Amino acid sequence: MSRSGVFIHSDALERYHYPPDCPFKTERAAMTKSILCSIGLYTDDNTSEVPPQPATGQDLLLFHKPEYLDALRRVSKGDFRPEDLHRGLGTQDTPVFTDLFRYAELAAGATITGARLILDKSADFIFNPSGGFHHAFAAAAGGFCYVNDVVIGCKILKENGKRVFCLDLDAHHGNGTQTAFYDDPDVFTVSFHESGKTLFPWGGFEHEIGEGHGVGYNVNVPLPARTDDDTFVLAFRNIVPSLLEAYKPDVIVLEIGMDILSVDPLTHLSMTNNAIADILPFLRDTGIPLLAVGGGGYNPEHTARSWALAWTILCGKEPDTSMSIGMGGVFLGNAEWSAGLRDGRIYTNGEDRVEIREQVEKTISIIRRIVFPVHKIKG
Repeated sequence: MSRSGVFIHSDALERYHYPPDCPFKTERAAMTKSILCSIGLYTDDNTSEVPPQPATGQDLLLFHKPEYLDALRRVSKGDFRPEDLHRGLGTQDTPVFTDLFRYAELAAGATITGARLILDKSADFIFNPSGGFHHAFAAAAGGFCYVNDVVIGCKILKENGKRVFCLDLDAHHGNGTQTAFYDDPDVFTVSFHESGKTLFPWGGFEHEIGEGHGVGYNVNVPLPARTDDDTFVLAFRNIVPSLLEAYKPDVIVLEIGMDILSVDPLTHLSMTNNAIADILPFLRDTGIPLLAVGGGGYNPEHTARSWALAWTILCGKEPDTSMSIGMGGVFLGNAEWSAGLRDGRIYTNGEDRVEIREQVEKTISIIRRIVFPVHKIKG
């Protein structure tokens, strides 16, 4: 079955950059597009590029506080005040720079543009690699994030009567997104991430399952350091399909953070882009409209290649992978290797593998015990 897709991007997004010494590189989206164009898999009769419209003030107020937005506009013009530190601004993780607000409203606008295309039934799946700022709170920045496009996109979908399943696969826990919907059963949030025991933002544990009417509608799957592809896929297959079947969402909002990769300098997982590639066909083939955003990824070349792979899978036109067996990709440290877009597979072995698998199986058991009964899921 043919499915229509939209890649949200424009030259305007390429004008803005975080400070040179910041690990977050806005250039990743343009790099992704360049890779896809170079192999002839960017757009075709069923897929297209759509430029984002900047988020309006009304859009941003769906989640963010007016005084916080005023502060973002002000610091973007060079007017930084000591009290802005209490809003998370001006730190190493959330530096202040010229045109900060313009980039934030355009990147958020890209996700909002995607949400509206879904609502208009203009496309079956959307990809905004410039989105995924899941650490931003209503009145505070955090973790390279200033405006939470994920929350705003979900709220727009919800306000238009859609049941939203927000699935976050970034290596960092989506704490801003979790907080926004912690008591809301209309947006089901699920986060797979490196455990808060070893990685910022130091939370996202199994027993954080929501509160009030939202109990059971927030799921966290913390993964131990050195988790590999096989263990990740095991956890995914034992949790997500059952939740999707029970919840029956109208839309899936998917954050595809590529800081899960073993080559990422800020995280400690042992995964390759095969982990995402192995589960994307399931999400695609559910037939549920899909709004995908980027997120983390601090090895820009590998992040861009992995997002290019994700796009080809969503489009159902992944290149032949028969050449991808063996050494390459993460082994060669080269984002443009001849064996295609997939990394060579790597595995955690020995006692570490046994211990990690036991920890993840325990997490699966906890979730199935305390969350599944809320949704009348057996097992």
